[in-house]
Amino acid sequence: MSGVPAAPPRPWRAHLTRPLVLIALFAAALALAAWSGSGYAPTLIARTAILALAAVSLSFLIGQAGLVSFGHAAPLGIGAYVVLIAGEYGITNALVLAPLGFAAAAAWSAGTGVIALRTRGVYFIMITLAFAQMLFYVAGSLSAFGGDDGLGIAARSTLFGARFLRTDTELAICAIALLGAALLALERLAAAPFGLMLRTARANEEKLAALGLDPFGHRLLALAAAGGVAGLSGVLLANQVEYVSPATMNWHVSGELIVMVVLGGTTRLGGAVIGAVIVMAIDETLGHFTEYWKFGLGLVILFAVLLRGAEVRGLLRGAAHG
Repeated sequence: MSGVPAAPPRPWRAHLTRPLVLIALFAAALALAAWSGSGYAPTLIARTAILALAAVSLSFLIGQAGLVSFGHAAPLGIGAYVVLIAGEYGITNALVLAPLGFAAAAAWSAGTGVIALRTRGVYFIMITLAFAQMLFYVAGSLSAFGGDDGLGIAARSTLFGARFLRTDTELAICAIALLGAALLALERLAAAPFGLMLRTARANEEKLAALGLDPFGHRLLALAAAGGVAGLSGVLLANQVEYVSPATMNWHVSGELIVMVVLGGTTRLGGAVIGAVIVMAIDETLGHFTEYWKFGLGLVILFAVLLRGAEVRGLLRGAAHG
């Protein structure tokens, strides 16, 4: 089918290379931090891996389905609130919280997606933003869980009663492992017929309609899968900061995730990981010198757009014309 941006079929082994390299680099950085005795480096590595996990899920939506969601912070926040609310009722087992966070975030994404997917382009962007802001204000009204100010979690997640996330090094190991698993799973999904269907619909939905095919179900499943992965990121984030507030769901968090995806590029899921590393590096370097560090980030984004002009223009055209 002409016009479908599908790469030639590659063996499954070929899809392993990039994710494994990225995970190896994260592991090497964590090992170096442990060897040097740095107390802060594991915290930074853990946070970078956690945000990279959310960015990868958004990159899957944008790169495969052409769905630019400006509300991706919502499933991230849902995962965090699962940890908070469950902890208040004495549930801290990670084997319960992780699936619950994934399921709750996926259910939100699928439920709102039923409505959002009936729109296209800029309208889709705005309706996902609207849904996320609605959830943001709902979370702010939960006075039992801190309201606008948020609330600290009862305890970090456990595994059969054992405190396996006592340090940020242990949390970083868990985050890196989940990031690797998500990269491998989403890469496999993108290489499967499911991913081909998403890319075909993104490139030319009219041809699919002429063949009697409707990509709605595939897009809805993609939204649910991406939302679920973002929910896992939220579970990890709540464990790291040991605090949850509605700010996790605010629009600027969704904007930062989009920036990570744009910086790394949407052609490969691993690009979102690189984008997350760049954003965190700028935050850590310029943030120590000025509160206006985002000005420097803006210059980096401008430079990336100039280098990747065709890809960004294609993304904007897709948003404008659906």
